[in-house]
Amino acid sequence: MVNSENKPFRKPFRPNFAPKPSNSEFVFGIQSVLETIRSGKEIDKILIQRELGNNEVLELAKESGLQVQKVPLEKLNRITRKNHQGVIAFVSAVHYAKLENVISDCYDKGENPFILVLDRITDVRNFGAIARTAEIAGVKAIVIPSKGAAQINADAMKTSSGALNFLPVCREESLYSTVEYLQNSGLRVVCCTEKAQNNLYKTDLTGPLAIVMGSEEDGITDNILRRADEMVSIPQAGKVGSLNVSVATGVVLFEAVRQQNI
Repeated sequence: MVNSENKPFRKPFRPNFAPKPSNSEFVFGIQSVLETIRSGKEIDKILIQRELGNNEVLELAKESGLQVQKVPLEKLNRITRKNHQGVIAFVSAVHYAKLENVISDCYDKGENPFILVLDRITDVRNFGAIARTAEIAGVKAIVIPSKGAAQINADAMKTSSGALNFLPVCREESLYSTVEYLQNSGLRVVCCTEKAQNNLYKTDLTGPLAIVMGSEEDGITDNILRRADEMVSIPQAGKVGSLNVSVATGVVLFEAVRQQNI
């Protein structure tokens, strides 16, 4: 095939798989992964070759409450071609904080807790952008689920423009239980969802507050919506159905900031 200038047509190069993460984001090999777990470093998840099922790694990961995924060999090879022995662990770029410590510290300082709960935000750049906005808005901590959330890696750190160096991140097994805990700790839990009838700008967002934002795909989980103290929506005038979650988060957070500073 030739183009209009009679030059040979060359199909643009497209790699067969996503770019490999840098070596600083993961460790590989059975002994290296075992030692990383024993060291107490924050690990986002462990990938184990489906056919391998290394019992020692599985047992230690289970004892440590770590997320393990059994995957085909091809997936491990796409991450690294080095001798991974069927095991790769992704090391978190941040140290996770304890939510109860964040809440008690706020009250000890005479400050209102201002918490952002992210229900299954999976896009790394969305997460980084949200963290940047949250830190500027004065959010005291971001809460994420232990499973089904974006990996906090170098991309997330870069997109956050360093905000993740200052903003505590809390990783919780059950967001439903976390919402219940926040309510019992005196916080009002407000979910931002298109399903809500209440206008964001007519809702009281002062005092101890937790704002919940949902997944890019299907929003906030139904059981969390039912548990929330209030559901709000952002008024829209255009024809596009919804805002990007990082943009929507900024709108909600800074409406809370506006109200808290009146």
